[in-house]
Amino acid sequence: MARILLVEDEPVLATGVKDDLVLEGYGVDLVADGAAAVERGLGGTYDLILLDIMLPKKDGFTVCRELRAAGLTTPIVMLTARGQEVDKVVGLELGADDYITKPFGRRELQARVKAALRRAAIGSDPPPRTWEFGDVVIDFGRCQAFRGGALIDLTALEFKLLRTFLAHCGQVVSIDRLGREVWGEEVFLSDRVVYTHMNNLRKKIEADPRNPRHLITVRGLGYRFDT
Repeated sequence: MARILLVEDEPVLATGVKDDLVLEGYGVDLVADGAAAVERGLGGTYDLILLDIMLPKKDGFTVCRELRAAGLTTPIVMLTARGQEVDKVVGLELGADDYITKPFGRRELQARVKAALRRAAIGSDPPPRTWEFGDVVIDFGRCQAFRGGALIDLTALEFKLLRTFLAHCGQVVSIDRLGREVWGEEVFLSDRVVYTHMNNLRKKIEADPRNPRHLITVRGLGYRFDT
C-alpha cells in the first residue's frame, strides 16, 4: 500500500482529499503547515507528497526546497491556484514533479497520483536499453535510433535529451530543469539554445514537427513527452 503525505491547511479540502485517497486504498497522513511537512517528509517513508503552496509557517515552495536540499527524492505534486503559471514554474524549478490546479475533481486527483507513483516506480528500475514510441525505436545501448525502420541521425546531446524525457515521461520538465539534467549545472544556457535543440529533435522524431504528437510544448512551463 502506497503511503502519501498530504499537506493542506484548508480543512474541508484536506478532509475530502484524504477521504478520496483512503477509499482508493492509500495510506494517508495529513499535516496542515509547512514546518510539520518538512519534519514528517524527512522523518517518514512516503511514496508521494501532495503539497499545497499557501501554508502557514512555511509555504510550499520553501518546503519543497528544503526537502530536495536534504536529498529527499520522494515525488512531490504541488497544489496550485487556478491560473498561477508562475507558481507552477517555480515549483517545477525547485524540484516538484508535477502540479494539480485547484479546483480539481476526484478523477483528476486519482489520475495524477497514480501517474506520479507509476513514474517513481519506473525511475527506481534500471533505465531500459530500448524505448519505443509511435514508429520510433531508440536503442540507448548502441546509440542508434530508427523511425519507420529507417536510421535517424541523432547527436549525443539528442540522446541525452531523450533519456531525460524517458525519466520524466508524461510530466512537465521546465527549461531550467532540462538544462541542469542535460547540459549540467555549470553551463550557462539561454532559452533559445534549448528551443533550437528541441526543434531539431522534433524534426527527426515527429511525423509532423509543426503538430508534434510526442514532444509537446507546455506554454510558459516547459516540455512534456507523451508516448
